This record gives sequence, C-alpha cells and structure tokens, in this order.
Amino acid sequence: MGSQVDASGRLLDASALRDWAHTAVSDLITHIDEINRLNVFPVADSDTGTNMLFTMRSALAEANTEAGSGDVSRVAAALSAGALNGARGNSGVILSQILRGIADVTAAAAAETEGELRHIDTAVLGSALRHGVALVVASMGGQEVAGTIVSVLQAAAGAVEQCADAGEGLARATSAAGDAAVIALEKTPEQLDVLGNAGVVDAGGRGLLVLLDALHSTITGQASARTVYEPSPRRASTEPVAEQRAPKFEVMYLLEGCDGAAADALRDRLGELGDSVAIATSASEASDAVGGYSVHVHTDDAGAAVEAGLAFGRPRRIQISALTGGATGVPPGSWTRERAVLAVVDGDGAAQLFAGEGACVLRPDPDAADPSTVVSAQQLLRAVVDTGAAQVMVLPNGYVAAEELVAGCTAAIGWGIDVVPLPTGSMVQGLAALAVHEPGRPAVDDGYTMAHAAGGARHGSVRIATEKALTFAGPCEPGDGLGIAGDEVLIVAPDIAAAAIGLIDLLLAAGGELVTVLTGAAVDAAIGHALQQHVHDDHPGTELVTYRTEHRGDALLIGVE
Repeated sequence: MGSQVDASGRLLDASALRDWAHTAVSDLITHIDEINRLNVFPVADSDTGTNMLFTMRSALAEANTEAGSGDVSRVAAALSAGALNGARGNSGVILSQILRGIADVTAAAAAETEGELRHIDTAVLGSALRHGVALVVASMGGQEVAGTIVSVLQAAAGAVEQCADAGEGLARATSAAGDAAVIALEKTPEQLDVLGNAGVVDAGGRGLLVLLDALHSTITGQASARTVYEPSPRRASTEPVAEQRAPKFEVMYLLEGCDGAAADALRDRLGELGDSVAIATSASEASDAVGGYSVHVHTDDAGAAVEAGLAFGRPRRIQISALTGGATGVPPGSWTRERAVLAVVDGDGAAQLFAGEGACVLRPDPDAADPSTVVSAQQLLRAVVDTGAAQVMVLPNGYVAAEELVAGCTAAIGWGIDVVPLPTGSMVQGLAALAVHEPGRPAVDDGYTMAHAAGGARHGSVRIATEKALTFAGPCEPGDGLGIAGDEVLIVAPDIAAAAIGLIDLLLAAGGELVTVLTGAAVDAAIGHALQQHVHDDHPGTELVTYRTEHRGDALLIGVE
C-alpha cells in the first residue's frame, strides 16, 4: 500500500510511518559512531547511539506486523509497544516515550473520528511531540534537566506547533522541527556543565535530530545536510573536573502488575540504590490496564535493583550491563564475565567445596527446617544476577522446587542473560557436573557435557527413620538407617553406617570408579572411615572420597561415577 502525496509532500499515513521507522533505523546505523562519541551524560559509556538503534529496530519489527493496516494509529501503537519491549539504556526508555506520545495522540484522534485515522497532520504531530515531552519528563521522575534530549524535543515540538498554528503542511513543519532541534542541540553544552567540560553536544539530542531528519526525508524525499558533531577540545572548559565514580551496572526490565502508586514507591527505592532512574509506563492514556512499566537505573547492586522490582510487580526481559570495564577489562555495556556456574548448596562445608571449584553459591535459608523447599524464584533470580555473567549454568542440586526453578530461570532469560538449568538432583550430581565444566567451551557444549556428567552420576542418600513404617525394603523402626535412591527406600539397616554400606553396594552393582560421600552436620567422622574401609576391601579399584559438607536433612549424600 503506497502513500498519497499532497502539494507539500507525502502524507504521513500508515505506510509512511512504517517507512519513517525504517529510514530512522538506517540513519541511526549511519550515525551510530558519531552519537556514541558524544555520550558523556549521564554516564560516559559510549552507547547512546547503540541503544537508540536497538530500540528503534525493535519498534520497526513490531510495526512491520501491521504492514496490512491503513490505520496510522495502529502502526503508531505498534511502534510504541515495540520500543518499550526492546528499550535499551536510558536513551532507549526516552525514545520509547517519544513514540508513545505519537501513539497516545493518534489513538485519541482516531477515537474522535470513531474510526481509523488515515494520516497524521501538522497539528497531530505537534501535539504528539508535546505529549512526548511530558511523558519523558514523567519517566524521569518529573525532573527536567536542561541541556538534554528533552530540551531538543521541546524545541522541535514548539516549531511544529507554530507551523500548525500558521496552517503549514508537514514538509514545512518537519523542516522547522529539524532546524529548531539543531539550535537547541548546539546550546546544550552551555546548559549542562558536563557537556561543556567535555566539548560535546548532548548525544541523545543528536540521536533525536537523526529521527527528525528521517521524518523530513520520508515526507519530502530530501535529506537534510547536518554538521558532524565531534568532541571539540577548543570548547572544553579549562576548569578541573571532579572525578565521579560511575555505578557498576545499568539495570533494565519490564515490570508487569504494578500500579502508579507502586511505581512511585519503586522509583524511591531505586533512587536509594543508584541514579539515572527512569520508570516509563507502557499503558496508553485510553487504557485502564494495570502495570506495564519500563524500568531503568544505574547502580552498584544489580541484584537489589531487580529484587526491588519483584516487590512491586513481575519483572521480565531483565537486562544488566556493566557500565565500566573496571578491573575486568570487559568493555562497557557487557557483563563482567562471560560464564558462571551457580550452585545451590546447603552447609558451610558444601559452600566452601563448591566455591573452591569455582562456582558461585546460593544457600537456602539456614533457619528453615527443610532446606529443599525454601529457595524461591526470587532468590534464584537474585543469585543469577549477582554472578555478573552473561551465561549462567544453574545447579539446583535438589534444593529448588521445579516450579521455582522454572520461574526464576525464565525471569532471568532476556537481554544479556542466558540461563541453563542443569538436571542435578543432589549435590553429588552437582559436583560431577562441575568437574567437567569448561568456561571456554561453547555454552551449548558445556551445558550438554555437564548435564551428561550429572546424569551419569548414580546417587542416593541415607537418613535416620523417625517413625515406624513399612517401606519398599521392609518395615523400619525409629532410629534405623534408611538407604534411599529414586525416592524409594531400598535399604533398611540398624544404623547409618550399615545403611550406607548397603546403598553403596547397590549403586556399584552396575560398576563405578569413584564414590563420593557428603556427610551432614550431625554425622560422626568415624562413619566416613568405615565406608572407606568397606570400599577398599569389597570394591578393589574403586576410590571413595568423603567431604564434610554439614548439610541438613539427609545424614549422607552418596554418588557413584
């Protein structure tokens, strides 16, 4: 479906709006390096151009799903939704609100006609940009900072509104918007000291100018010639600049199930954790739906920032990026390391054992009576975030319920986090998986190899009977030792040592070279010596290793490889 053309240029109908988004993506690619070089505020992480590009690409992809629609308000709504879902960085959140301004105003215009909105005229565009200013300021907590993209957007909105009042068409209005944006952009170093000291114009404002020029070229077919903005030492202040330590992480996520009061409370909490807080709503003004916020913050405690969202709603599409390379040498915008293993373990000895093998450790609540039921999805998510890795191999080790494991890993899968939960039902299986972990191997190979090792480790446990019962292996009395494998009692013996010996014999019936025994907090060390002697005498060629993990629940955890 092609666009119509009037005397002042192409109409901004549904087709033209999609074409504008396509042109904007192309032009952002062309200018990405220039914009990134200008990026010194709020953090000099050189990614404003990249973030605006990724956000606009997400908006375009969503708009393309409305390729058959002639309703410009539906295309605008798709652009807004795509930008919010794909927003990256502070500049991405701001861009999503500018697009939402177009979506809100075109939706209202369509409602007035009680039908489809066929095109955006100068008055609607001016209202949309002005509404975008209000949304951007609101997303920043109502605080307008002069010398930023807001200043440039205000100038562009004012120019279009003047053209609307004068009865000008879109060709003239988009030209005026670009020219006004240039004037405002070149004033930004005078308005914001950090820009003047660095000798740059505002990077977000430069990105907005790219979008405005793309709109003008879509309408008129004529590209605007602009200055290439570079850091300019001759403009830089000679005053010394106090060095400010940047927060370690940029945290972003979408938050569902959150109302306005909760969003305000979340803003306050995030303000305690860091700065550059932006919370933008995805709900249109015509919608009464609860929740739909894009959340952004710079902080040293990424886990706490995600945890704060969990207190007010349901986070998804979590994205955590390192703002500075620091001692790790990892470039800005990435994780602090490529891959980590997160092991859920119980007991001081177990924590030391797994950490000594290079794993990050998550421990169940030490006060819980049953450690296998207390690791929540929220705790798991926090621990995954705190590894600081782009890829995380999770060893649940029998301490995370299936539904919590799925919920926690699902929440962590999004921008920047590739979570691989491995089928470890016991800490002995977790040790087997950890033994073959190679961080330099492709993630899919590493995950498969670790899962294969875990699955190949036959395992069971020994516990003390607490009541009289009839088991698969016969009746038991309180105080008996029970050897358990596959959720069935296979051995009933007078004590722990005898039950462990019987269980080891069963597990070794199919062969094995290594027996691993993890002893709980109340287990006498003599039991380990007895098992060592038994394996030496009855299973020549098989090695037995014992670790005092001090876990709760089962007296012994036994694995055979």
